[in-house]
Amino acid sequence: MQSAITNTTTRYGWGMIILHWLIGIIFIGQFGLGFVMVRIASQRTAFELIQLHKSLGFLLLGLIILRIAWRLGNAAPPLPPSVGPLERRAAPLAHLALYAFQIALPLSGWALVSVSTLEIPTMPFDLFVMPNLPLAESDAAEGFWAAAHWYLAYAGIALVALHIAAALRHHLLLRDSVLTRMITPSSGGE
Repeated sequence: MQSAITNTTTRYGWGMIILHWLIGIIFIGQFGLGFVMVRIASQRTAFELIQLHKSLGFLLLGLIILRIAWRLGNAAPPLPPSVGPLERRAAPLAHLALYAFQIALPLSGWALVSVSTLEIPTMPFDLFVMPNLPLAESDAAEGFWAAAHWYLAYAGIALVALHIAAALRHHLLLRDSVLTRMITPSSGGE
């Protein structure tokens, strides 16, 4: 049977699976890259890593917007019957929080570079100059957005860790289909 691009009543389709894992890898990678880029001794390497971090941040923002649009057009398969009522209420809130952090983090980074008094242009993947957000430049604003970006990053990575732990709990302890339906795509005939 041919695998479907869209979701079915039992599994996610290729569209959501690819977006899920791509966003997850970039999101986790961005945390690691952000951690390294501010601690590296070479200013040239740090600058290049910062530019890569900004580029991936804009890519992440675009992908999460695409994922939300895809999700709005493709209903998620319902949770298996083994999932209890508390988890049924908590799961959508956890996913909403993940979406919110995945949007807020790149936006806070964009705000940070927009208010920076260094006025270094942002060129995603060296393709074009990304315009700054219409925010006033100042050291105080830069300090605020740097702190916001930092706190959002740590809160976001904690949410991702919780998400991973929940998926592993379902797979290893509860032995239900919650994780496998995001790995193995739906087939067109389901």
